[in-house]
Amino acid sequence: MAFWRRNTHVEKERRVKANARDHNDRFAYADNHIKTSKYNILTFLPINLFEQFQRVANAYFLVLLILQLIPEISSLSWFTTIVPLVLVLVITAVKDATDDYFRHKSDQQVNNRQSQVLIRGSLQNEKWMNIRVGDIIKLENNQFVAADILLLSSSEPYGLCYIETAELDGETNLKVRQASTVTSDLGDLSKLMDFDGEVMLVTLRNASRGFLSFSVFMLVKVCGLASAVNLHLFMPCPSGEVICEPPNNKLDKFTGTLYWRDNKYPLDNEKVLLRGCVLRNTEWCFGMVIFAGLQTKLMQNCGRTKFKRTSIDKLMNTLVLWIFALLVCMGVILAIGNTVWENLIGQSFQDFLPWNVYQRNAVFSGFLTFWSYVIILNTVVPISLYVSMEVLRLGHSYFINWDGKMYHRRTDTAAEARTTTLSEELGQVEFVFSDKTGTLTQNIMVFSKCSINGQTYGDVYDEFDQKVEITEKTPCVDFSFNPLCDRKFKFYDVSLMEAIKLEDPVVQEFFRLLALCHTVMPEEKSEGHLVYQAQSPDEGALVTAARNFGFVFRSRTPETITLCEMGRSVTYRLLAILDFNNVRKRMSVIVRDPQGHIKLYSKGADTIIFDRLDPSDEDLMYTTSEHLSEFAGEGLRTLALAYKDLDEDYFEVWMKKLLFASTVIENREDQLAVLYEEIEQGLKLLGATAIEDKLQEGVPETIARLNLADIKIWVLTGDKLETAMNIGYSCNLLRDDMNEVFVISGYTVLEVQQQLRNAKERILGLSRVTSAAGDVGKTDVLADDSVFEETLIAEYALVINGHSLAHALEPQLERTLLDLACLCKTVICCRVTPMQKAQVVELVKSHKRAITLAIGDGANDVSMIRTAHIGVGISGQEGMQAVLASDYSFAQFRFLQRLLLVHGRWSYFRMCNFLCYFIYKNFAFTLVHFWYGFFCGFSAQTVYDQWFITLFNIVYTSLPVLAMGLFDQDVDDQYSLRYPSLYKPGQQNLLFNKRQFFLYTLQGMGTSFLLFFIPYGAFSLLVKEDGSHFSDQQTFAVTIATSLVIVVSVQIGLDTHYWTAVNHLFVWGSLAAYFAILFAMQSDGLFYIFPRHFPFVGTARNCLSEKSVWLIILLTAVVCVVPGVAVSFLRIDLFPTLTDKVRHLQQSRKKQGPQAQNLRRVRRTSSRRSAYAFSHQQGYGELITSGKNMRTSTVSPAHSPDGTPHGSSWMDNMLKRRNEVSCVSEEKSIRAPESANRHTQPPQLDVESV
Repeated sequence: MAFWRRNTHVEKERRVKANARDHNDRFAYADNHIKTSKYNILTFLPINLFEQFQRVANAYFLVLLILQLIPEISSLSWFTTIVPLVLVLVITAVKDATDDYFRHKSDQQVNNRQSQVLIRGSLQNEKWMNIRVGDIIKLENNQFVAADILLLSSSEPYGLCYIETAELDGETNLKVRQASTVTSDLGDLSKLMDFDGEVMLVTLRNASRGFLSFSVFMLVKVCGLASAVNLHLFMPCPSGEVICEPPNNKLDKFTGTLYWRDNKYPLDNEKVLLRGCVLRNTEWCFGMVIFAGLQTKLMQNCGRTKFKRTSIDKLMNTLVLWIFALLVCMGVILAIGNTVWENLIGQSFQDFLPWNVYQRNAVFSGFLTFWSYVIILNTVVPISLYVSMEVLRLGHSYFINWDGKMYHRRTDTAAEARTTTLSEELGQVEFVFSDKTGTLTQNIMVFSKCSINGQTYGDVYDEFDQKVEITEKTPCVDFSFNPLCDRKFKFYDVSLMEAIKLEDPVVQEFFRLLALCHTVMPEEKSEGHLVYQAQSPDEGALVTAARNFGFVFRSRTPETITLCEMGRSVTYRLLAILDFNNVRKRMSVIVRDPQGHIKLYSKGADTIIFDRLDPSDEDLMYTTSEHLSEFAGEGLRTLALAYKDLDEDYFEVWMKKLLFASTVIENREDQLAVLYEEIEQGLKLLGATAIEDKLQEGVPETIARLNLADIKIWVLTGDKLETAMNIGYSCNLLRDDMNEVFVISGYTVLEVQQQLRNAKERILGLSRVTSAAGDVGKTDVLADDSVFEETLIAEYALVINGHSLAHALEPQLERTLLDLACLCKTVICCRVTPMQKAQVVELVKSHKRAITLAIGDGANDVSMIRTAHIGVGISGQEGMQAVLASDYSFAQFRFLQRLLLVHGRWSYFRMCNFLCYFIYKNFAFTLVHFWYGFFCGFSAQTVYDQWFITLFNIVYTSLPVLAMGLFDQDVDDQYSLRYPSLYKPGQQNLLFNKRQFFLYTLQGMGTSFLLFFIPYGAFSLLVKEDGSHFSDQQTFAVTIATSLVIVVSVQIGLDTHYWTAVNHLFVWGSLAAYFAILFAMQSDGLFYIFPRHFPFVGTARNCLSEKSVWLIILLTAVVCVVPGVAVSFLRIDLFPTLTDKVRHLQQSRKKQGPQAQNLRRVRRTSSRRSAYAFSHQQGYGELITSGKNMRTSTVSPAHSPDGTPHGSSWMDNMLKRRNEVSCVSEEKSIRAPESANRHTQPPQLDVESV
């Protein structure tokens, strides 16, 4: 379809016929071509120009250009505006085109992927973009799904296949999909031809004598085949047709019906493979395309690429309007002055200065003068400002790319600024929206500790029986005795291995349970190389631990489980699986060992298992409970293990009840639950396991620092509530010292509304009670912060699940949700869809005047990354979709603190100083014309030489301000990270706002006033050495211009906090360039060559050779600079900011020499049990026992296993540590930091200490 044509038809339902392109094309379904870019060749120029002229300044300069083309009012050449304007437009367009080119390149890479499509009875390779709705495609193992397809058949029994949905929901555990029973046997092309309705070969025997339909009979007659014995005809057969829901963004829902062979069959989400999924552990499968391209559920969740502009850009638009209004006011004043002057004085000079033909009267002369002054005074906002801003942003982006401290060596991934327009916005972020899986965590579960028969294992002790911290240098347990061990598995407590070798029966039973009680599927394609495919990573970690300690899970069938126990192959008969679900919170297996004994092994949440223990285990239960509390205090996920010996007769009776309950129609689940409960009583406790949900390196420290910078972190994850809360506690987003953690889990609008209101009322009520109780700490906070909301955010957390969030995001509840969330320190949204992530971000953007940042690593995060002001992609394990859609990318979440607290803060600081200085120098430069107007008859005569006007912003003052904007820093990167509170001025827009603009405008006006009137007054009194007066305008112009260049150069020197060789070169080089160009342009040689363009011949030589002129220049410079220096000194001395104190501290410590930063690592002490998460859905128990996922042949072995690297078990809790620093100028002494809380954090300067 042509790009100018739009399909306005609203699709009510979708009707798709297999391989019937002509039929399906009638409905104008989208093809499989995707587009994430903003422009194409035809639309680039108009759209890009439209976006650029949304900048008021660009439109402003376009209007000025038009005015300059009118000779009657222009006193400046038109090229002084058109050249910089075109330069700005071209540079910005090239940058935007480059960014979009990479999007096109990414789109082409995806669109040109190959897939096998069934066409005319054979499989042919087609590009993804050529796949159409209704096509039947073949996928092979480890291939991405090209479109949303209906699963027809697979290489697995019963049409099963396994998929990984990390690109959709961030989960890396495998999920099962199963084809409809009527299509599951369509495994070869001949059967698929029957389904897709292309052709059917029909052989008619004894055609001339048989009973044929009339049409076939006529065909036989016409073709002269009446005597044929056999007739072969290719006849069309009816194809399968699917009628289903229209395209939508609901990832977990699909409803449709398959019509085939005069029957209809229901379709649901379990029979559909979505684009973005990866086929795993399945040799091949066939599917029919239902949704393609932009209509797939993945793309429906991605959102559109948006044009992002910084808050400073938006503020500059407003300020440009203000400046234009000021310009108009000055033009009106000078125009009125011209009219009055022409009436009162100008008429007396008609003989010498006659009016032009078009000047009819004094009023019209004033009108023309107004436009002339608008042109002359336009340099208050020179277009070079915008060129310089783009150069600064480009430089800041390269600094991020070049930062070696954001380089991840293991993956060879450097940080990358994928856009150059948002650098200063990084210094103003207030809300961070983060994905969990792959962003905060590595999605790697590590078997960390365990408790067996009242004895804990996993800690390491020295020779003095003191616990030591586990590091990379700590020696690991030697598993070399086990040829089937996973060599990537690490455990450090050798006492557990000693217990195994001593054949401790309880320890052996412990690991035997781990090897038997699960739903893991093994693959062994070569001897000894096992790969476990687990429904959840928790189970994989436990089975891997049992494998390394000598109880290796080798294979399974629907009836048996085979282990290798300490080198011996042992086969257990699997009698029953009592599967896990969210109500039971446990799973059990019943097996018969080789000796004929029947045993039940069970694992689950400790509270569930403890309630079902035999009373004789009470003492062991209390001991194990204490161990579980210790494990939970370290943020580990705990699980209790128990077993039971079953009597043969009892089991037979129970098994008969189970078979009967399995066949009933009504209340089957309830009856099964009762039977499960019956047999899982009187268990014997074995112990408990502790799994570390391995966080990415540095996550707790990063979150702690961002919290100290008043950055609110919201976690938006597709995981279930329990799992997300576990991670919240692990990375210190949730803490035990919080007053309360509110969980919103209502299923209806009214329930959600009531829960939100109750939580908000409880927060406000408790806070008033706490305040009235006289809590000193909180009283201080209340005294410091005027906003009540800000006094509460350190106390509460909000956790809300997906179905509740769907109601809370409705218009009548969204403000209630936002108000409650902003009263909380931490917000965690669970089981959210990609579109809900974007809606949450949009909610904050719409109702809070705050900068938002979204960070994620999967395709399910693309929507929120595009919606937020700043999008950050992590190049992790889930593909590159998030990176391609992001503004910035790096390899680890911990780099976010450096991106914001260092690069973001520096960029904001530099950009603000740059803008303030630019406003100051250009008002000082331009408003001299305004004061001069009162002394030149309001004639729009310029003070300076036209060449000086042209070169002032391009040559004389451009490089020093660029050097300051690129390299300046108030404090270095170490102190920026050590004192996160330095980040707060950016959030509050303190460094550049309307007030700052007004102050620097006044400073510029004052400087321009002094620049004009000091030389004017001095020249009226002084004489040259020869006794003559300074009476020529050219000398006056050179004196003011020289004074101006010196003043602004001295001022930028005073404003620069961090001098580099580049700063020195540019500042002193610009001054030298000014004098060199000044003498060159006013030389005799250029005047002789171009007398009309260089009229100031010899002025510089004559003027600057006078001592009195240099005295005037010195006096002017001192008077202009001293007031600013005095004000700055008094402000720092009397009202120092935190930045001033830290800078003083940094300078003092530089003199003392380097000091090590004291960041003590402290374990998190928590009383909360971190509950074990089996899976996000019903277990695979029924699937395993049914045998549907078992091959009839021997289990095909797998390639080399993916082991689980071990990580440290400690959890940092870097919170509330203060440093009181006394900056005593006489003594130059610094007091040592004091720890104010039991939790540690980067030290804060005491704001009261000066």
